[in-house]
Parts: sequence; structure tokens; C-alpha cells
Amino acid sequence: MADLSVQIHGLTFRNPVIPAAGPNVRDGIRVVEAVHGGCGAALSKTISVDAAPVPMPHMAEVRGGFINTELWSEMPPERWLATEFAICRAAADEAGIPLICSLGYTGQEIAQLAPKMNRWADALELSTHYLGEDATPMIEAIDAAKQSFHGPVFVKMSPLGREMRAAAQAAKDAGADGIVATNSFGPTFGLDVETGFPLLGGDNGYGWLSGAAIKPLSVRCVYDIAATVDLPIIGVGGISRGEDAIEFIMAGASAVEVCTAAIMRGNHIYGEIARQMGDWLDAHGYASITEIRGLAHKHNVPH
Repeated sequence: MADLSVQIHGLTFRNPVIPAAGPNVRDGIRVVEAVHGGCGAALSKTISVDAAPVPMPHMAEVRGGFINTELWSEMPPERWLATEFAICRAAADEAGIPLICSLGYTGQEIAQLAPKMNRWADALELSTHYLGEDATPMIEAIDAAKQSFHGPVFVKMSPLGREMRAAAQAAKDAGADGIVATNSFGPTFGLDVETGFPLLGGDNGYGWLSGAAIKPLSVRCVYDIAATVDLPIIGVGGISRGEDAIEFIMAGASAVEVCTAAIMRGNHIYGEIARQMGDWLDAHGYASITEIRGLAHKHNVPH
């Protein structure tokens, strides 16, 4: 079978499929489930300096995707530092895979959290949330993490209101070790036609779109980033099967993250997608995942 292992900044992923930060890894037990479900590296839900005031209801399936008002972890950072990260760390060590921990959001907040993560995390993922064209908050977040965390720092980018090539270059110039693209898209809105009520709680019932509907948007972002900077890219957005992940790798990603499919189908999905990737590589005569990385950039787009 084709070799699915991936090397990113000295970290060995047993395969390229990992959880995205969300309800699928909302605590240590769910991270354990993801590890047992075959993920290539473990990843924990985003924490910030306070617990998130998550509105209810906060998730709804829509045709072609999923909308949510999910925020960061509803548990305070003290809970993660006292118990949850130890559970995540033990599961990752048992499987021999890295643990990536997600932090948000501002430079000031990340400066408080990052020094405490050296005990637990092999790498950090920074959620800089829904920024516009001003890269300053992202740069401040990267700088805060790099000053006190000893491992690789990846920055997660939203597709909203940003020119991805410029944002990627700004992230590289600020010292990011990799880019995660993308976050969910929005704001969006949905109604229950039986009652006329919004599907989601919170501000105006607005939410953020994820799932299959945003995959072409996320693949384009990965493609643009890969054409601009020579940093590892982790693609995320609408991946639910092996061929989806293959598409992201061809666009230039080194690995992929999965959230919505895990919420809908369970944490076995990571290993299932990885097996499908292996089957696809075997069927097409490739010996390893690295042979198809960035393949799309070798073709001229016809006019």
C-alpha cells in the first residue's frame, strides 16, 4: 500500500488526515476517540483565556453543508490545563503521533496561553478568526506564540474578506511555520419553514457555513497559498471522503483537517478517509502521498 506518512517541521503524521478544531474534539475523550479513529495527528479544540458563551441551538444541517454558531471551547483554559490536555497527550503518545493544540485569538490572549503549552503540545494552531485585509492582528498572534512556544506555529486563515496570497505572504514574513486554510464561511442564515424561527441562536440567528458547500472555495484558497509561499499547508473545508483529500493535496496541501464529516458521521471518519486515500494512490500507481502534492501547479490552465 502507498506510504501515507507526512513530515511537517520534524513532526511525523502517520497519515495526512487530522481533526479540525471543533465539537468533534471538544474535550480529551473526543480527542482519544479521534486517535482511535485513525487520525494522522491529534488536535484539540480552540481554547482562549475564558470559556466561550456558546449560544443554543448552535448547529444545524442544511442542504449541501452545515451551519453553526460554534465558538472556542466552552470549558475554561484552567480545565484544559488541569485535565484535558493530559488526556490528549497520553492518547497521542500511545499512538506515536503529534498533538497540535489550537489557541485563539488576539496576540494578547495568545501571549497568556502559549507559554503554558510547551508541556503538552508538539505544535500550535492559531485561530485568528474572521479578519479582513489588515494582517496586523494575525502578525501579532504569530509573534506572541513564537516568543514563548518552542515548537512549530501554524496559523489558520478564514476565507472571508481576505486576499489569500497577500495574507499568506504576511503570515510567512511574520514567522509562521505553516498555514491552515480555511475556516468556515459566513455569516449565513437559515430558517425553520415550519415555524419561521431561525435555525440557530445567538446574534440574529447568524451562523457560519462548513461542509461540502465550501470545498471549492477552500481548495482555491489552498491553491493560491501554495502558489505564493513555500510553507506547509493544511487544507480544511468540506472533506468527507478520500478523493476530497486527494484534491487538496494536489492543490498544494501537505495534510488535511476534517470537522463537519466527523460531527455527522463520527470520529472513525479520519481513518476511513485515510484508507480511501491509500486505495486511490494504489489504483493510480503512486507509491506515496508526496508524489501528488502540488500536482495541479504543474498544469497550465487552458483559456
